[in-house]
Amino acid sequence: MDLILVIDGEFPTRRLVRDHLEQADYRVLTAADAQTGMHMLRRESPDLVIVDLGLAHRDGWNLTRAIRLDSELASLPILGLTPQVRNTQSIEELGVNDFVTKPVTPRELISRVRNLLHRSRGFSDLPARIARGDLILDVGGRQLTVRDEPVELTPTEFALLCMFMEKPGHIFTRRELLEKTLGHSDEGAGRTLDTHIRNLRQKIESDPHRPIYIQTVHRVGYRFAWLGGEMS
Repeated sequence: MDLILVIDGEFPTRRLVRDHLEQADYRVLTAADAQTGMHMLRRESPDLVIVDLGLAHRDGWNLTRAIRLDSELASLPILGLTPQVRNTQSIEELGVNDFVTKPVTPRELISRVRNLLHRSRGFSDLPARIARGDLILDVGGRQLTVRDEPVELTPTEFALLCMFMEKPGHIFTRRELLEKTLGHSDEGAGRTLDTHIRNLRQKIESDPHRPIYIQTVHRVGYRFAWLGGEMS
């Protein structure tokens, strides 16, 4: 049974989220602040953490960054809780894999949790290291090196690049990419995917306007060009 840690400064929200998760057969621990939450993360090793991004003094934002910078916690799936979302990209850059807006509804919460856990298990089946051309992806450490330089990836960029580098030459449909990285293919999500692809190209391509790695397949989706390399 998966263990989930909920870190939220509001007792009613902690209780509500805990109740929803327990009814879905998850084990749940809760913490009221970032410091206690970090101690519990290290002690209990949960499978997923839910963090209130609105914790006082920006502690929620600082906590997600601290998790991503910790080599032992970096791959932990993080679901953010937020009262409102104005810029999806800026929230993701904090290191959360997905987010749910308050007030939390049971159906959306459980759906997002299940998707994140499923995606995290998918990465565990990948080789520890994938090398393609000038790119070296350390899957376990969630680190990318491009032409011998370290490059930071958002969680969605990391998920996309894992899919691409694992199956070079394979044509991924837009729906497939959306469902496997974002967990849904709702209306409007296509533009979000295009933004992630554009940002990823900026980070890995010598000339993002003439990409040699991530290539567009007209009216279908994208594929990663086969450039030799190794998997280990």
